[in-house]
Amino acid sequence: MESLTQENNSSSPLRTLRIVDANLNRLREGIRVVEDILRYGFNHKNFASILKNLRHQCRIEFYLDLLDTRDSNQDVLKVSTKEEQNRENLQSVFIANFKRAQESARVLEEILKIDFIEESEKFKAIRYMLYDLEKRVILEIFPDRF
Repeated sequence: MESLTQENNSSSPLRTLRIVDANLNRLREGIRVVEDILRYGFNHKNFASILKNLRHQCRIEFYLDLLDTRDSNQDVLKVSTKEEQNRENLQSVFIANFKRAQESARVLEEILKIDFIEESEKFKAIRYMLYDLEKRVILEIFPDRF
């Protein structure tokens, strides 16, 4: 397969692949934070296992091509805002990361519609799984805390 990062490949420009790379990382990171809160903070094997399996589904066939587009040093919004630095408690970390994962799945779904519709549908399914899991976890783990 020809590298997706070549400039002459107009259907997958470098900027699109950079968006995919950033959001794939953000999606997995958000899921991992929620997974670890459930695993270590609440010893909830079932939900943590579901999230671990979901995180492992967050892969893309052309991952190595994404590395060529990564430029973390030039990220124009790399500096955290005050809101991003402020977390009141474990629950606020939990919610922020569930939302981060859902938003990233949506970005992947939309961007991948350009050239990779099957991958797009995979991330759409992941997004809906995250919506369902968020509701189930909150109702079971945090019923009186939100």
